[in-house]
Amino acid sequence: MSIIQSKNPSFAFYAAISIHLWAPKKHEEVLGESMTIRELTSTDVSAYQPLMLCGLEEHPESFRISAQDAGEPMVPFLSSHSDSFTLGAWLDEGQLAGVVSFARETQEKLRHKGLLYRMYVSAGASGKGIGRKLVQEVVKRARTIEGLEHINLTVVSLNVQAKGLYGSEGFKSFAREERGLKMGDSYFDEEQMALRLFWQ
Repeated sequence: MSIIQSKNPSFAFYAAISIHLWAPKKHEEVLGESMTIRELTSTDVSAYQPLMLCGLEEHPESFRISAQDAGEPMVPFLSSHSDSFTLGAWLDEGQLAGVVSFARETQEKLRHKGLLYRMYVSAGASGKGIGRKLVQEVVKRARTIEGLEHINLTVVSLNVQAKGLYGSEGFKSFAREERGLKMGDSYFDEEQMALRLFWQ
């Protein structure tokens, strides 16, 4: 889950002002509650931004950026690339309960890879399977992108719950960086995980 204006999506905070016109809704059931997953657009900034700021402030060890780094506008879904998107999970009462972003690498030799990043489910909606549904939807959409072969992500090693979710959806750890993050005097190791979309 990752950061600010760079051509590398793993360190990107997309701020282009294009809007995805194709934003189909997908209705799901999570522990008896109705939920809609759809791609976010510029009209969702007012819902997305406070949700992510809450995550960055309450769970700083789970993200590669801090609330201070985030800046304005916090809109990774306003991308000029059609194969980069942010999905949101909306509960019946209109609450944005969870989000996840995906970006395909832009450099020619890296175009076979994409990045899943900035995954967050609000504390009040956790434990309902929303995170799993979001990951599954990213993978489903990624499989339709021509030439895309696998999805990478980075997770803090101590985040056992997140690693368990990704692992159960087929992601496998392939590298570990000791002291990948530093907050004050504390260090956190990071793990890189990948999901191979197609086996040849």
